[in-house]
Amino acid sequence: MSKLLIIICAILFASCGNQSATVKQAGTDVLPSLSYTIYTEKSELFAEFRSLVTGDTTKLAGHFTRLGEFFSAITEGTITLTLTVGDNTVSQTSAVSSSPGIFRYAIIPGKSGIGKMVFDIRNKDYTDQIVIENVMVYADAKTAISSAIEEPKSNEISYLKEQAWKVEFANIAVARQSFNEIIKTTGEILPAQGDEMVVTANTDGIVTFSGNKAVVGTSVNKGEMLFAISGGNLTNGNTETRFQQAKVAYEKTKADFDRAQELTKDNIVSQKDFQEIKARYETEQANYSNLSRNYQTGSQKVVAPLSGFVKIVLISEGQFVTAGQPLARVSQNRRLVLNAEVSQKYFAKLASITSANFKTAYDNKTYDIESMNGKLISYGKSNDANTLFIPVTFSFDNKGDVVSGSLVDVFLKLKPFEGAIVIPVSALIEEQGVFFAYVQIAGESFVKRELTLGGSDGINVQVLAGVHEGERVVTKGAYQIKLATVSGAIPAHGHAH
Repeated sequence: MSKLLIIICAILFASCGNQSATVKQAGTDVLPSLSYTIYTEKSELFAEFRSLVTGDTTKLAGHFTRLGEFFSAITEGTITLTLTVGDNTVSQTSAVSSSPGIFRYAIIPGKSGIGKMVFDIRNKDYTDQIVIENVMVYADAKTAISSAIEEPKSNEISYLKEQAWKVEFANIAVARQSFNEIIKTTGEILPAQGDEMVVTANTDGIVTFSGNKAVVGTSVNKGEMLFAISGGNLTNGNTETRFQQAKVAYEKTKADFDRAQELTKDNIVSQKDFQEIKARYETEQANYSNLSRNYQTGSQKVVAPLSGFVKIVLISEGQFVTAGQPLARVSQNRRLVLNAEVSQKYFAKLASITSANFKTAYDNKTYDIESMNGKLISYGKSNDANTLFIPVTFSFDNKGDVVSGSLVDVFLKLKPFEGAIVIPVSALIEEQGVFFAYVQIAGESFVKRELTLGGSDGINVQVLAGVHEGERVVTKGAYQIKLATVSGAIPAHGHAH
């Protein structure tokens, strides 16, 4: 007897999520096989069972998935199934079977009519309730078989829950939302003003590194020693000689000043002479204090001007340096600047820029300026004659691992427009320049859709055609579905558990 494939698809949007039901019939003398896929905010149920007949035992396999960044099988706790038709109720509690994520039931309906199934999830981590509305219980098998409707052929792809649970898999319900027009360009990450400082030599001499504190990437605290500069065997500019000379000069002028103070009381020293002695003393005192502030035996200490990390070292150990010469750069890497270069053709739209995303080359990750406490600082009112581009500048907190000095792809966001169909960029599959996505039409059934795309902000992309509001699009694991399809590893749809 030729097999018929029967399906009834219904999509219901409410606070409980998305519900779809599929009806399959293996033959005209066999009860039709039902399957339901229902989502709540926390869980997904994919249930398979034969049409319900009063007084007959119906075996049901429930595949329960916990939603999140990645979908995973529910492997602990109990789930209670309650079937209610009018005033008749039957109930059964099941623990997870030998197949993680699958809970099995055998129920006997006590009354025919339209009812509902309720699954109460009790887990140590969370609880949830999943409801299947409008479940039909037939008075006899003949009525159930005659109620089946033939389904038109489709090119659906089967991808089992057991496969999805083993990989990083997730999907989302497509919804209309606001979306920003995007200007795509390039830019550079720079340190914010005051976030990076240059360490300079405070005297002439030979540089010695302070342990590993002068190694690029090393964390340092403000005031922590980075280098020592000594005179070594230098004849001129010897640090030790200069310090001793300053100390002697300071002690001599201090003694002169102390003596002059006493003599001035008796008018032995005139006010004019006293002021000259005082001026020499204060000059030598300042010179000595300056040298002794970072002095250690035979050398001057060079310390970190702020807490952060050593970004770059500009000299080699043992090198002769002069006062004021740059030795290193210390960066906090806490507040950064995104400097984007925009083509002149977008000049009229610059005033509409509200935010930006940027994508780094070293980790291929897209960052949202707004989520990093970012803001637009300025945009150029004229272009640079050398580059023919107009600068647009943002500042933001480095909450991730963004590297100052890196080149990035930039997605400038303009004022949003409403009602766009938007999906994550991670949902896209590219084949020879054409983009596709996998749409879930039932718990273990998917179709591949060609997409017509609009703008992208690096995180999401606008879809002009190919998916519809309410459909569920695979956002993680699309390539696994593609590879499994190509390899022929996916079993035929309608497998038995």
